[in-house]
Amino acid sequence: MFIPNIDKYKIILASQSPRRHYLLKEIGLDFEIKLKTDVDESYPEDLVKDEIPLFIAQKKAEVFDNDIATNEIVITADTIVWLDNKVLQKPTDKKDAVRILQDLSGNCHQVYTGVCIKGHNKEFAFTARTDVYFKKLTKDEITFYVEKYNPMDKAGAYGIQEWIGYIGVEKIDGSFFNVMGLPIQKLYTELNDFIND
Repeated sequence: MFIPNIDKYKIILASQSPRRHYLLKEIGLDFEIKLKTDVDESYPEDLVKDEIPLFIAQKKAEVFDNDIATNEIVITADTIVWLDNKVLQKPTDKKDAVRILQDLSGNCHQVYTGVCIKGHNKEFAFTARTDVYFKKLTKDEITFYVEKYNPMDKAGAYGIQEWIGYIGVEKIDGSFFNVMGLPIQKLYTELNDFIND
């Protein structure tokens, strides 16, 4: 890994997202996955936009408060899809996934990710925003995607790295990888600063 002094630390990713695992591996980061099962992902109703994933990412990090060794760094993250002044959750079933994609069709929405980097005695959190513009999708395109790719585990009912991203996304403004679930360039920069400041 290119970050100076990172070999002095054990990096822990507190996420079960395969996309986040993939992105960290792609930048050459050695890490261990450790999950805490007792994280409540609710948030105050007055939070909006990037405040929500930031709050949840910090909440996910809090459960490690008494469990971080001096040579350990924990990374937590949370991603939301924001459209028409509300959060689009993960779909409850295929019918709900179709409804969500119909809402996204022909519109611009925002993807916000909150990330928390937590060490033994310090913590830093940040957010990233990406604007995603979808073309007008046909009902058949939406149904095909939901049936073939089954996007039940994804906020906003889609993965930009999948078929619907190739045929449906007209443009984005911001980090592509943020839409996958982790603003990896910003995380690399912030992790370097966290370790070497």
